[in-house]
Amino acid sequence: MIFPLFNASSFWNYKETCDLSGARYPAAPLGLITVAALLPAHWEIRLVNRNTEVLSDDDLAWADLVMTGGMLPQRNDALHLIEMCRTLGKPVVVGGPDVTSSPALYSAAHFQVLGEAEEIMADFVAAWRSGAATGVFEAPMGKTDVTKSPLPRFDLLKLDQYLHVGVQFSRGCPFSCEFCDIIELYGRVPRTKTNEQVLAELDALYALGYRGHVDFVDDNLIGNKKALKKFLPELKKWQNRKKFPFEFSTEASINLADDADLLRGLSETNFFAVFIGIESPDTDTLVMTQKKQNTRRSLQQSIETIYRAGIFVNAGFIVGFDSEKGSVAQGMIECIEDTAIPVCMVGLLYALPTTQLTRRLLAEGRLFSGSEQTQSGDQCTAGLNFETKRPRQDVLNDYRTVLEEIYHPSAYFDRVRRLGRMLRRERGHKMIKGDLRSFFRLLLRIHRAGPGTAGSFWRMMLDCALHNPKALPYVVMTSALYLHLGPFARQVVGEIDREISTVEQGRWHAPPVLQQPAEPVLVTA
Repeated sequence: MIFPLFNASSFWNYKETCDLSGARYPAAPLGLITVAALLPAHWEIRLVNRNTEVLSDDDLAWADLVMTGGMLPQRNDALHLIEMCRTLGKPVVVGGPDVTSSPALYSAAHFQVLGEAEEIMADFVAAWRSGAATGVFEAPMGKTDVTKSPLPRFDLLKLDQYLHVGVQFSRGCPFSCEFCDIIELYGRVPRTKTNEQVLAELDALYALGYRGHVDFVDDNLIGNKKALKKFLPELKKWQNRKKFPFEFSTEASINLADDADLLRGLSETNFFAVFIGIESPDTDTLVMTQKKQNTRRSLQQSIETIYRAGIFVNAGFIVGFDSEKGSVAQGMIECIEDTAIPVCMVGLLYALPTTQLTRRLLAEGRLFSGSEQTQSGDQCTAGLNFETKRPRQDVLNDYRTVLEEIYHPSAYFDRVRRLGRMLRRERGHKMIKGDLRSFFRLLLRIHRAGPGTAGSFWRMMLDCALHNPKALPYVVMTSALYLHLGPFARQVVGEIDREISTVEQGRWHAPPVLQQPAEPVLVTA
């Protein structure tokens, strides 16, 4: 099993932050180790994560069969691996969300597993045993019974290589955001595992000696609130029984702030961080993109409510929507400052293969061709694969302005300072402490992280120590992220500046647009 490289130019790499704690990559490949658990018990499996270790010739020579696949930013390396396997005469199976969305691009693989693997891997194994040399195995979208999902093979992981390890409680999201492919791949009816399943996964991690950060990788953890509220008391008992070996993070929608019981339940079980897609402070944009759950509310009050529960927020924002009537930079900067969210994934809008947005742009004759072939980065550096309503140069200018402003050290650490004042970590919350060596590494590197960074960091630390010392471990954690985010933002600004220059000089030419397939013509005699 080979986990492909993520493209190097990515918001999510956190290279410097990983290095502080001796990790090699943020997240472990949960999908592959789940598939591994679906294979016959007597099959011998090796896992090579190309983001953390070298794939050797000996690894490939040893294997009878290679399995690979992943997400969109892994496409380039996944295709390279398929070609490598074909050259060596090794049968290769590819699966995961990207091949499910764009199977034609992966036609060189001997086998394709499309959709969720739980209920179709047995079909692949049967075909393999019967001597089949090729095949496509497809699960119906969003229908898999996740209570049949096996205990992932955590034993295949080198746990010390990662900042955090993932588990999954549910799949799917009840909302219908136009630009999101989650509802296309996993459905709008969130399906949940049983409480016993998830606790067994935590037991397995605990038995392997793992302690620390566990990420619930759900598309929207609160998509099925009823099931989650039944699970959290059991999770609290488990944490108490084991003396709180884990702290948790997840992804959820902003309406988490509306449910005091749910917030309390997450807080009491040691959830400390949540990623929320805010996307835009503009109501017209949110309505047009069908993200209405973010409207009719004060974003500032909603985020502060979550902070007061002891959970800090990371957020996603997008520039490039059709509904943008003029410059959106200042409004987005003000929203980020008002909500005091330090870590903001600001991206350019990208039309993913299987979304309502892509279908609309195709019908309107605005989706660029060729963009579906390769991936050079993530939506920070590879967005706008369509003809924008606003002049492209204006969209790019807005984007670079937002990044430059929010990741200036004084702005970033002022948001961390205000987060430190609001974050209410109560008795019973437990930070799984990092070692002092990591902290001293942070202090050394902060002083080399660019002009103004060290001063802004120390002012923030002093403020937190005086006003809310319980939040200190979390502002230190957020400071460590700046070692990646600050340089990354400057790198992206440089790339966007070059693209703006290309547009200004008339050297940028829009690629051809994809043509929508013609409707069949019926002829009657």
